[in-house]
Amino acid sequence: METDLLKVEDLRTSFYTDEGEVKAVDGVSFILPKGKTLGIVGESGSGKSITALSILNLLASNGKIVGGEINFKGKNLLSFSDKEMREIRGNAISMIFQEPMTSLNPVFTVGQQISESIIKHQKLSKKEANIRSIELLKLVGIPSPDKRVKQYPYELSGGMRQRVMIAIALACNPEMLIADEPTTALDVTIQAQILGLIRGLQTRFGMSVIMITHDLGVVAETCDFVAVMYAGQVVEYSDIFTLFEEPKHPYTIGLMNSLPRHDVEIEKLEPIRGNVPNPKEMPTGCRFSPRCPAATDLCRREMPELLKDDDGNDVRCWIYSEKWEGEAEVTVYGEKRIAKGHGSETILSD
Repeated sequence: METDLLKVEDLRTSFYTDEGEVKAVDGVSFILPKGKTLGIVGESGSGKSITALSILNLLASNGKIVGGEINFKGKNLLSFSDKEMREIRGNAISMIFQEPMTSLNPVFTVGQQISESIIKHQKLSKKEANIRSIELLKLVGIPSPDKRVKQYPYELSGGMRQRVMIAIALACNPEMLIADEPTTALDVTIQAQILGLIRGLQTRFGMSVIMITHDLGVVAETCDFVAVMYAGQVVEYSDIFTLFEEPKHPYTIGLMNSLPRHDVEIEKLEPIRGNVPNPKEMPTGCRFSPRCPAATDLCRREMPELLKDDDGNDVRCWIYSEKWEGEAEVTVYGEKRIAKGHGSETILSD
């Protein structure tokens, strides 16, 4: 039985500007199993949101998917016509966008905006769609839904607007939900409520979820698998337990070490120095090499491939390859790793 709802292979998305081609997503691959949650994590500018928009083919006019496959239920979405994709969007695959105040239309009521996709995809009348909209507002925890359905977005709080976005996304019972930074600009209490709501709805309806975030705390709470992105590429892909117990890529280790811990009174955080490279001026070799404390000439000279270990997890780093030219025991942000090039028994090991 097919267990993978979505399989993205070597996805490449570029934007064409007056200064030339910008490779925003460059060879991204990952799998989303049915009923599971995949976290896509990384700094701003790593290509997380562009990856999501590529899945739904919602790119800006100067953007284009130039390679790869996006297989949803065994069918490559890149072969779909515009009409076929319109049937997919909001129906089989829905998306919660990053900022509800700019995503919701200020001149239409909440009920009108929820009803739009219900009328289009489920062929219900306006009256039936309005009843369904009230049911959805109740489902996502908005009080007095029969009153709220008549209100405009500016009349609602930030938390309520985000719940309306979730209601719109769930309107047609999608099989897959993409949540792009769903807790941005919300206070901690509301963030917890929104994440709990998404988890509860996922369990209730059996959806698969892609959670896009820069917050590793959100990833730890909600995800089964994680794809760590850097400069348009996936640098590590693993199950959630492996990622937090034994992160392997230097960038992932750096992200972990820059997080404050609750189990110690005093600690010295070690930030990742430098910045994400400009996509117009990518470094040669490994894209993380200018910021990596373990980088060698090999790293600065050649791009590493995505290597797979015995557990099916992936890492894009020369340390774990036969070509590694550095020390046998490599220390990265205080974490020790054994290099494959010096005779370790497996590709990835402590």
